[in-house]
Amino acid sequence: SSGINAEWPLRPGYAVGLLLARRLNQKYGLDETYTGVEAVDGEEYFVEKEGERGAFYCVLDTGLSKTSSGARIFGVLKGAVDGGLDIPHSSKRFPGYNMESGDYDAGAHRARILGAHVGSYMQTLLDEDEDAYKRQFAVYKKEGIMPDMIEEMYTKAHAAIRADPVASAKKEKPDDYKPKSYKRQRMSLQQRKGRVAQQKAAFLALH
Repeated sequence: SSGINAEWPLRPGYAVGLLLARRLNQKYGLDETYTGVEAVDGEEYFVEKEGERGAFYCVLDTGLSKTSSGARIFGVLKGAVDGGLDIPHSSKRFPGYNMESGDYDAGAHRARILGAHVGSYMQTLLDEDEDAYKRQFAVYKKEGIMPDMIEEMYTKAHAAIRADPVASAKKEKPDDYKPKSYKRQRMSLQQRKGRVAQQKAAFLALH
């Protein structure tokens, strides 16, 4: 979505998953049937079949990504599920899940999705080390985003994704465009002979 990167300096896992889901559902004409969770609540959500066509079914392949509890890959998963994709999962790896009691705190997960931890850290830096704050959150400062505006920023980003998940059109390259080459230009035979002669002369001069 063209509006996301331009207006909000964030790349959270949830937003990436939501974008993938909405773009995929739109591509296959499922976006109006499977809207998913339109207002982030952190609650467990599983897509149910509506009408003749089922939801787009996916299986999460974590590859080499970290799979510890709260890892960003599970933020992508939650965003994709909330976006309307049918992905088998449980809440055990989500923020807010207590391994000892087996309880899941959806509110804690919602806070994480909407950047409460980011806002808290920003405020701490702002109060204790303003120079560090300016370094780490320079983009946010430039955009006029303060710690108490983080949730609104994420909410607007999610709304922008839902409103327009289509990928921005790639700029056409001019006809005379030539990609920059970083390969060392190959020397001619004459150049190679000259290089050898220079190296030989330098060696003899030292001895």
